[in-house]
Amino acid sequence: MMNCFSCCKSEVETPSYKKKRSKYVSKGRRTFKSLAAAMSLKTGSSRHRQITAEILKYGTAQNDVKVLTYEEVAEATNNFSSDSLIGEGGFGNVYKGYIKSIEQTVAVKKLNRDGDQGTREFFAEVLMLSMVKHPNLVRLVGYCVEDDQRILVYEHMANGSLENHLLDIGNDKEPLDWQTRMKIADGAARGLEYLHNSADPPIIFRDFKSSNILLDENFNAKLSDFGLAKIAPIDGEGQGLVSTRVMGTYGYCAPEYAATGQLSSKSDIYSFGVVFLEIISGRRVIDPARSAEEQNLIDWAQPLFKDRTKFTLMADPLLKGQFPVKGLFQALAVAAMCLQEEADTRPYMDDVITALTHLAVHKTEEKDIAGESLKIAGHVESFRAANSIGPERA
Repeated sequence: MMNCFSCCKSEVETPSYKKKRSKYVSKGRRTFKSLAAAMSLKTGSSRHRQITAEILKYGTAQNDVKVLTYEEVAEATNNFSSDSLIGEGGFGNVYKGYIKSIEQTVAVKKLNRDGDQGTREFFAEVLMLSMVKHPNLVRLVGYCVEDDQRILVYEHMANGSLENHLLDIGNDKEPLDWQTRMKIADGAARGLEYLHNSADPPIIFRDFKSSNILLDENFNAKLSDFGLAKIAPIDGEGQGLVSTRVMGTYGYCAPEYAATGQLSSKSDIYSFGVVFLEIISGRRVIDPARSAEEQNLIDWAQPLFKDRTKFTLMADPLLKGQFPVKGLFQALAVAAMCLQEEADTRPYMDDVITALTHLAVHKTEEKDIAGESLKIAGHVESFRAANSIGPERA
């Protein structure tokens, strides 16, 4: 069984480093909780200086993140008018705005002021997004910490989240076509690969899900919401384990992380497999509206992964058969490998990207018959599509 236990939010603990990374964390290591507590005792410029000092302690600032006043942000959003509201979440509401001083349209996330968990996530996000820079990560434009206000200002993503276009499709939206889905998956994978292998220090995202993948006007994907992200330990392979209480979203958590709190970059890869299967199937990872045997996406998919005659049944019906069969089979192979129960048998993100790059070249009009290898539960099953299975299925 691959389904997760319910994830709960709790304290974020900073992992230990090997000596070669000791420059990033002082001997008096502090959690984001203690950092947030320290921030709450400071005011104005001293708080901003402390944030800058923490960024330098953990790594190197990669972005020119601006310190904004509450007045600037309120003006940008017409005093947080309901007409400017573009999203709501556990962290707080998100508004569309325009910052005059930088002449930029932005998304403004205003923190709910009922509990320190959100405060810890706020400071974690400021730290993380100050230290990373990549085309597939949302850019933090600035932040505001005046009195009890906690506000994050991001670049505006015109097409909202992947969830909006994949799982919450209204009558006003066209379903995503196959090539756009693969483009989004590729972009999201590149964002994760950067965090795991190129960010300095490396980062485990920890909350990879469809609602945290944002889309620009050209449907380029960018990861967002770094409040649960965690600095990863280094052990030569980038696979060191972090022991921590479970935090994340039900259904997307890797089984070993949900069961034991043992977190690694392979936990993100499992979550990627869940989202990729959502992209392929158009199904939510947990959907109470479906029949009991189909409510959990992973449980529903497992027997289908093992029956090569049923692979096309896993494609989103909204695609109306407009997908390359070979591309579908390869996509399912990638998803299945990412979703393996044992973390060590999952691929690394650079291997996933290599596979996704090949998927991008498949065209929906191809009359192909797939002859690929699908790795499931530690073994490889060779399969070939039956001649009766094709992109023109009803």
